[in-house]
Formats: sequence, structure tokens, C-alpha cells
Amino acid sequence: MNGSQRDDTPVLITEAAPSYEDQYAARKRKYLLMMSMRIPCLILAGVFYQTWWLALAFVVISVPLPWMAVLMANDRPPRKAEEPNRYRAPSRTRQIESREHPVIDA
Repeated sequence: MNGSQRDDTPVLITEAAPSYEDQYAARKRKYLLMMSMRIPCLILAGVFYQTWWLALAFVVISVPLPWMAVLMANDRPPRKAEEPNRYRAPSRTRQIESREHPVIDA
């Protein structure tokens, strides 16, 4: 390649967001994970009922989980802040036509 190095990084041709189905599936997984953490917290609170401060801590942790799960499930994913690799045409050192062209005003 005449001594120049070629960048094999794929070129971004679109700024399209992930499909709605992909976003929905990711949000659903987050929601299920958050809600599945609530049941063990409540069970642990029942197991440690004799240690009141530990049982209370598990209950306090489990109370905001549904609210946080709903907020996270309804939130869109953040936009990526990375700089995409875009196609840049090589700069031309020679112009096709360098003479002036007449302009006709009508």
C-alpha cells in the first residue's frame, strides 16, 4: 500500500439506535433482576428477625427496589459518547477544473 498504513476499523455508516425489541429486552432483563433481588431480601429479613437491626436493614433495602426497577425499565439507554470511525474521502491535490465558470443571473 505504498508505505501507508490502512486502518481496518469498521466505518460507521449509520447512527441508528438499537432496535426497539433489543432495547425492550434489555430493560426487561434489568427489571426482572431488580425485582428478583427483592424476594431474597424479604426472606433474609424473616430469617434474621431476632436480630432486629439486620432484619430492618433487609426490609429497608427491599422497599425502594420496585420503584427503582420501574424507573430503570422505563428509561431509555444513554447515547454513546464515543467518537465513531467515519469515512473520510482522501483530500484531492488536483482539482478537476480550476478555471472560472461564467455565472448567468436570470
